[in-house]
Amino acid sequence: MHFIIIGCGKVGSQLARYLSEDHNVVVIDKNPESFKFLGLVFNGITIVGNCINLDVLKEAGIEECDGIAAVTDDDNVNIVVGQIAKKMFDINKCILRIVDPEKNEIYRKLGYDVISGQRLVAAIIRDKLIEKGTTTYIVESGEVGFIEVIIDKNKSGGKASDLNIPGDFKVALIIKQDGPIIPDDGYVLKEGDIVIGIIRMKNAQKIKRILEIQ
Repeated sequence: MHFIIIGCGKVGSQLARYLSEDHNVVVIDKNPESFKFLGLVFNGITIVGNCINLDVLKEAGIEECDGIAAVTDDDNVNIVVGQIAKKMFDINKCILRIVDPEKNEIYRKLGYDVISGQRLVAAIIRDKLIEKGTTTYIVESGEVGFIEVIIDKNKSGGKASDLNIPGDFKVALIIKQDGPIIPDDGYVLKEGDIVIGIIRMKNAQKIKRILEIQ
């Protein structure tokens, strides 16, 4: 697949390295010095230029690309790139990084895939400060998330499937000392296992009470 990344800061360069392992990747940035963040493992193409210039975007292959991510540190630039990609080139997979909360909600409601780390970071910090034995990672919509539960002596010996709460909580992954597994219904929990499950955020407190999470 062919992807275009706009902006080669810390976010863009990390994304580019990940994607270039298996896909064709073009990174656009107006500052050639920024490409140093890509390191030696990046296996793609870099273009120095104005990302809202149609000739630059066409050089990057926007007319046949499978997706584009605008992750510069300028919300307005990312928004313009998103509008060009969707309205002029009919690209469905268009991800925008938007820091401003008001703009974030506006463009989400307009149907853009918007990423903002503020809610996620705030949730992680909150959990590190106040939670015991669990960390909640809220996804961007705020409607669903992931909860991490450390299995103690009291919870060991039961089946992973016994933790499921229909409609509210579903075990998705078990982190063991020797690596992660996707458990089957019969997997028996062991002390020290870390269960990661999908939760409905509006019922998070109820789920924690049922699972006896402090």
